[in-house]
Amino acid sequence: MTRLLAAAALLLALACAPSLVVAATQQEVEEALTCQCGCGLTVHSCNHLNCGSGEPMKAEIRERLGRGEGKEQILDAFKARYGEKVLSAPTFQGFNWFAWVTPFAAVLAAAALLVLTIRRRVRTTAAVVAPTSSDNQALRARLARELDDLDRE
Repeated sequence: MTRLLAAAALLLALACAPSLVVAATQQEVEEALTCQCGCGLTVHSCNHLNCGSGEPMKAEIRERLGRGEGKEQILDAFKARYGEKVLSAPTFQGFNWFAWVTPFAAVLAAAALLVLTIRRRVRTTAAVVAPTSSDNQALRARLARELDDLDRE
């Protein structure tokens, strides 16, 4: 039990520790931006040869990283030039929170609907009354008569 508490405390300490400032890589910045050529891919994964949009953006990112700018500064510069559409993922500000919350809400709503449907189905099935023994005897007698009728024909 103490080991479990110690592990939980360690994880909590790591989660609360101030994050280390790590220099952004070219690929990280390129993947955070959407190519403006219309392909719908990130700048890093744009597959157009000599893309008129992606290649200049890659060169500018390389140049800005060389000057020591951070990822957020570079993204802000591109956002100022192209608007928020240049970001490959919506920010969690303003109305964009809806883009983040909607998939989770849809999954939760579907799960709730599934649970309600299953519960209703189980209750309906449990409500069906099994035939009594006198009903069983009457059905057995009817079955025997019908089988006898079939044997005679």
